[in-house]
Amino acid sequence: MNNKLATITQLFDGKEIRSIWDAEIEDYYFSVVDVITVLANPVDSSDYWTTLKRRLLKEEKSELPTKCRRLKMKAKDGKMRETDTLDTKGILRLIESIPSQKAEPFKMWLAKLGSDKIDETFDPSRGIDQMIDFYLKKGYTLEWIEARIKAIIDRKKLTNTWKENGVAEGVEFAILTNDIYKEWSGMTAQEYKSYKGIRKENLRDNMTDLEVAITNIGELATREIAKNEKPKGLSDNRKVAKRGGGVAKRTKDFFEEETGSQVVSNSNSLNYQYLDDNKLIEK
Repeated sequence: MNNKLATITQLFDGKEIRSIWDAEIEDYYFSVVDVITVLANPVDSSDYWTTLKRRLLKEEKSELPTKCRRLKMKAKDGKMRETDTLDTKGILRLIESIPSQKAEPFKMWLAKLGSDKIDETFDPSRGIDQMIDFYLKKGYTLEWIEARIKAIIDRKKLTNTWKENGVAEGVEFAILTNDIYKEWSGMTAQEYKSYKGIRKENLRDNMTDLEVAITNIGELATREIAKNEKPKGLSDNRKVAKRGGGVAKRTKDFFEEETGSQVVSNSNSLNYQYLDDNKLIEK
């Protein structure tokens, strides 16, 4: 089994695992019975899942069955029928619960990932080395990787400033990030990813040098304003984020006016293309 897997679907050796992409949470939902069929090959996958759910709930006190989401997927007869689905994290937890020889390679892969994470707590440089190796295999240059690492550090400085100013991690960080992007590009981060034809991939990894430069200007300007004015809470920091994004927009507009080149591009760094766009979950 290849331990360097890009997506969970590659775990199943080409077997069909029906999935639906949720653009809002940027994750896939996978058919539970499809995974059970591939790994356990029971006479009736639905009955197997019913029994497994009962065991998980009563014996293991697991909340996994309650995290299932009923979504319509195309069945073998061609009709759209509701089926239990789990997100990526849930499917990996499901695999760990299936007593099957076919599931053992998956469990070994998960154990390897866990072991790597433990090793990283003792030697954080392992994580950095893995990141550099990953980017090199993707075809990025060392110069690009160096700039990417610096951008990650700069982003950390910005989020630390937000924390100091009373902004909560998670949703509020995302709101402020979207304010910066929206101001200079006209799109939120999610809309930008959709425009570029990417899903779970990192947006900056798929930007041109120009896009990265303008993004950095927006975040650096936001950080400097926030450091000087010390806005408190989400509302005041949103005003600052929009101002920072405004600095980036003026830079972008000036560049485009002087060079005649467009900054925002729909190009990406993928060597594949998503074609099944009809699998978006309608919100």
